[in-house]
Amino acid sequence: MGDEPRPRQAPAPHQEPPDREYIAGLEKGLAVLELFGHRCPQMTPMQAAKLTGLPRATARRCLRTLEKLGYLTFDGKHYGLTSRVLRLGHAYFESTPLAKVVQPVLESLAQRTGESAALAILDGADAVFLARASLNTSFSGSIGVGVRASAYNTATGRALLAALDKAQVEQLMQNSPPRRLTPHSVVDPKALLRAIAEARRRGYAICDEEVQLGSRSIAVAIVDASGNAIAAMSLAVHAGRIGAEDMPAALLPHLESARRMLASAL
Repeated sequence: MGDEPRPRQAPAPHQEPPDREYIAGLEKGLAVLELFGHRCPQMTPMQAAKLTGLPRATARRCLRTLEKLGYLTFDGKHYGLTSRVLRLGHAYFESTPLAKVVQPVLESLAQRTGESAALAILDGADAVFLARASLNTSFSGSIGVGVRASAYNTATGRALLAALDKAQVEQLMQNSPPRRLTPHSVVDPKALLRAIAEARRRGYAICDEEVQLGSRSIAVAIVDASGNAIAAMSLAVHAGRIGAEDMPAALLPHLESARRMLASAL
């Protein structure tokens, strides 16, 4: 689940008037739909109102409408997702060539290293994983296609945050404060800014057991022809197999090779 939506406020007098084609009701419905996830698989209208900041009656109407459209079920108290929401994700993957192009590259990377390879994009303060590949013997952790994880504490997310300037990262942390996921998670804003600056300087990011105990990862950003970071590619290893200090020498050359391979295919 991503950042918690906030209620919209009326524009101040000096601001431009809102877009006349903007549908506020659609925004509210999507805000409610985006609440559902592994941390909140079911909810009541009261919970939806609290999490979105919407009036309870508005949240209830949104839930009811989504149920009527087939996106939610209702057991008399709680609402939950139906398989219909998979249409939205499937449509995205079908319309995004990156996920298709990267799959053979990730499979080759996993084969060469024996580790789990993945590709993620940045969505607010989340790294969203679009593709992955692993061998039976590799460490896959909890990464799966469609999984969202803290961009602050994943190597893919930190590599993508390194492509932003300091002011953008500071604004993101203000809007979506870091949360401690494991005892090793870096959550202090100043420490995070230093870690992101270090990833920017080195050209790669490493996260050591910050999202899941026993998992380390290293990642590099994927840039398009205009030099914009569009995704990040990572390798995840079991902490007992490779030390964090040994990861650049052992894995970075393979990541760089895969990045060149992907760049030629884009």
